Formats: sequence, structure tokens, C-alpha cells
Amino acid sequence: MAWEDLRVDHGGGGLSVGSASPSYKGHRYPVEVISHCVWLYFRFPLSFREVEELMLQRGVIVSYETIRRWSAKFGQTYANGLRRRRPRPGDKWHLDEVFVKINGERKYLWRAVDADGNVLDILLQSRRDMAAARRFFRRLMQKTLAVPRVIVTDKLRSYGAAHREVMPSVEHRSHKGLNNRAENSHQPTRQRERAMKGFRSVGAAQRFLSAFSGISPHFRTRRHLMTALDHRAEMTVRFAIWDQITGAADRSTTA
Repeated sequence: MAWEDLRVDHGGGGLSVGSASPSYKGHRYPVEVISHCVWLYFRFPLSFREVEELMLQRGVIVSYETIRRWSAKFGQTYANGLRRRRPRPGDKWHLDEVFVKINGERKYLWRAVDADGNVLDILLQSRRDMAAARRFFRRLMQKTLAVPRVIVTDKLRSYGAAHREVMPSVEHRSHKGLNNRAENSHQPTRQRERAMKGFRSVGAAQRFLSAFSGISPHFRTRRHLMTALDHRAEMTVRFAIWDQITGAADRSTTA
């Protein structure tokens, strides 16, 4: 469907949304507009007002508040759909924690990635002690339904104590230099944190980062290892998957 066909009047009428999964019942904008706005917001360091401006340039009139509601409603659903499409995580997990300021208070963002850099889970907590590490370990295994062969962490002692209690049979490698993969995975979060001028609350940050860690990596290929032709082919596949999980593909086949 061409962008010219998606113009709507924000004052009334508009285009009806076809049936798709997830459900867009009650939304007068088509799934292509909704999914594209959510994609722009989570893929690039843009504000809701900047997404509104980009859509206006394409002839689509939609308010930034509407885009905010779409991102809150569909962001996690899309992220979950993408995660279900991924292969099972590798058996080597890298764990790391980094502090973030929320309303002037220091919180800790715990993150786990597999050997391929896929984000397994993130969790914001107030502490970085044994109880916090234990909670993250248990949540991680419940969410992935898996137990790794090896975990790699920095030298924070809380990891060792929680490891001995929660997963004693798993090999634990504690070394600062071995954990670059997890540390590098924090960089997109830092970029968004700066663009958003900080997070407003722990709950809002957890919700955003949970969806962001599922959507953004899907569109981040290892481009430096690919030719331009291979990169375009890979991105075509990833956009097709995005259309499938948002329901835009179903609409295009019935149009």
C-alpha cells in the first residue's frame, strides 16, 4: 500500500483497520501506520514529536500522544512476537549490570545476552547485592525456560554468591575482560537514555527497555561483517518478519 493511500484526517473519519493479530479493533488508523510509528520510535533515538513530524512529511496526520499510546500498547506485544521467532538462546550467557539515574536516584539495570548478543532479559533494581543477583538469575531462567552451560560475569561478588545458590551446576567465569559482549549491549540503552533526557520512573523505564530490547536488536545486523548486497537481503527478511508479527503482512495479502 502506498503512503499516499494512508492519508487520514485527524479530525474525523479516517481509515478502518482490518483484522490482524495482534488486534487493532477500535483503532481507525491502519496497521501499516501504527506499526510504522512504533518501529520508528523503538528503532531510532526519536521523540514522539519527532515521529509525528516524520509521519506528517509522509502525509499522515497523527498526534504524538497517539503515537505514545500505540508504543505503550503494542511495543511489548511486537517485542514478544520477535522473541518467539528467535532460535533458542545459546548455552553461554553474559551478564552485566550498569547504573542508571531515574529522578536523581541511582538504579541498576541488569542485562543478560547470549553468545550471539541476543538480549535474553533486562531488569531494573534498586540494588546490586546478592538478593538482586539471585532474583535476576531466577527470573532469567523462568523467562528463557533454559539453563546455560556457562555464565560470564564481571568480578562483582554478588554474582558468585547467587550462582552458588541458584545454579551451582553451571560453570561461572568471572573476569572483566571476558564480558565485553554484555557491556557493549548497554550502548543502545545509553543512547536512548540521552535522547529521552533520562527516564521518569522505574516502571516506565522497565516497560520501555523491555520492549526496546526486543525490537531494536532485530534491526541491528552485524553490518561490518556483510557486503552491502547481503545486508540489504538480510534487512528485507527482517522487515518481512516485522510485517508478519505486526499483522501488516496479513493486510497486504488481502488488500
